[in-house]
Amino acid sequence: MSLPPPGHSLIDDAQGIAFGSFMAAVSVVLLTHLGFVTGQTAGLAILISYATGWAFGPVFFIINLPFYWLGWRRFGPVFVAKSFAAVAILSVLAVILPRYLHFGDTHPAVGALLVGCLTGVGLIALFRHGSSLGGIGIVGLYIQDATGFRAGWVQMIFDAALFLVALTLRDPVTVGWSFLGAVVLNLTIAVNHRKDRYIA
Repeated sequence: MSLPPPGHSLIDDAQGIAFGSFMAAVSVVLLTHLGFVTGQTAGLAILISYATGWAFGPVFFIINLPFYWLGWRRFGPVFVAKSFAAVAILSVLAVILPRYLHFGDTHPAVGALLVGCLTGVGLIALFRHGSSLGGIGIVGLYIQDATGFRAGWVQMIFDAALFLVALTLRDPVTVGWSFLGAVVLNLTIAVNHRKDRYIA
């Protein structure tokens, strides 16, 4: 009888969370450079940033605070601690990186593909180390537990509402390219992150 594979060490988790947060932060810099939008709490923070001129990092950090209580109840303190770390790292990097990372002319199709891939890789790294970027996914799981309404549908409804609001702040073509980025992101996760395959 084979033994179960060893879990991640503390160093493994630290590296994975740092990597995932960094990739997501690079994606945010490119995404905002192109004027794109996205879904989930990151998308909400970006829309608030566009509408108010406030920096994305602090807005994103504050928006996620209410979700930690739900995360604690649903997933426990370890998940919350790791997710808090990931959100904090992303929030700080989103403020610092634009000083050192600049993008020139980028075709929106290429930008959408890069945003989707970068964010997808970053989120996969976070998921595989028991972390997340907080937010609506936790609410979706809570609603699913309480009512049976699927968590995926909760996230889809929220994202659809975000993209509709985005049409009041961005032109339809930009929102369309943003949607392509969201599709690439979700396909990246769906194809490359399966619990029945990943065992580390």
